[in-house]
Amino acid sequence: MTRPTLTQATGPAHTRILGVGGVRGERVVTNDELVGPIDSSDEWIRQRTGIVTRRRAEAGTDVLDLAEGAARAALENAGLTGADIDAVILSTVTYFHQTPAAAAIIADRIGATPAAAFDISAACAGYCYGIGQADALVRAGTARNVLVIGAEKMSELVDPADRTISFLLGDGAGAVVIGPSETPGIGPTIWGSDGSQAQAIRQTHSWLATRDEGLGWPTLRQEGQSVYKWAVWQMAPVAQKAMDAAGVTADEIEAFIPHQANMRIIDQMIKTLKLPDTVVVGRDIAETGNTSAASIPLATERLLREGQVPSGALALQIGFGAGLVYAAQVVVLP
Repeated sequence: MTRPTLTQATGPAHTRILGVGGVRGERVVTNDELVGPIDSSDEWIRQRTGIVTRRRAEAGTDVLDLAEGAARAALENAGLTGADIDAVILSTVTYFHQTPAAAAIIADRIGATPAAAFDISAACAGYCYGIGQADALVRAGTARNVLVIGAEKMSELVDPADRTISFLLGDGAGAVVIGPSETPGIGPTIWGSDGSQAQAIRQTHSWLATRDEGLGWPTLRQEGQSVYKWAVWQMAPVAQKAMDAAGVTADEIEAFIPHQANMRIIDQMIKTLKLPDTVVVGRDIAETGNTSAASIPLATERLLREGQVPSGALALQIGFGAGLVYAAQVVVLP
């Protein structure tokens, strides 16, 4: 018997970001509103983190609402509708249903059914993970247009008395549409993990412990010094590898859009990478806070909306966070 030869899908050689959109929590929360339980001050938070305010969503707004808003904005910016989307990838750590996937609900809300849809959990690196997956799906011919969303309602995991991370956190969602391009628009993804440092950023206890041991709602904690050293000294080489893989140098980068973890981390990475003063840096953290998977697309959206960088600019982006996990790539901005 002669077995048939399978047909494999093939796609376009190149991809790019077609449009970006973002939504931030409705409330502007100042440092002064948070300092009481942590015995701190506005000055201390500004000096340690660069955060002046953070955005937090109202009680009636959930992560699905934020994701939907960002998705609709990205589609409008790309000149597309939900019917044009073949796959939805949603990165979040704050959708508190084990199943079904939030991405499928978003696909339905925006009229993308029957698009493929799945969630990924890669914390603050999740958006860059999604970009890498979307790029591969399009170039493989599995999808033509892919919607990538990073959405978080981090305020749901806040302990007001925690001095390690809670005062950093904000709520929001950012989204992009990835599609075919005649020229390269997304460089190779450099990604990885270090599970030996899983405790550096963690949930206080599991959902099972909440049920079986009568513990309260879990919140987030981080080992600040460990995370700072890891981000500054180990993530800069990852960013450099992303530039090398894309065939560009620091002098050719027009924008640097890192995960909005902490302004001190961002500033030190700029020095380590020896980025020139001409590079525009995403600093959305000052007004939005740390929004985990949403932080890079939100910073991107702000830079483009405010005209700080032009369409077509080369941007280096890198996400890093709980896991510990990381991912970086160079992209052409829409």
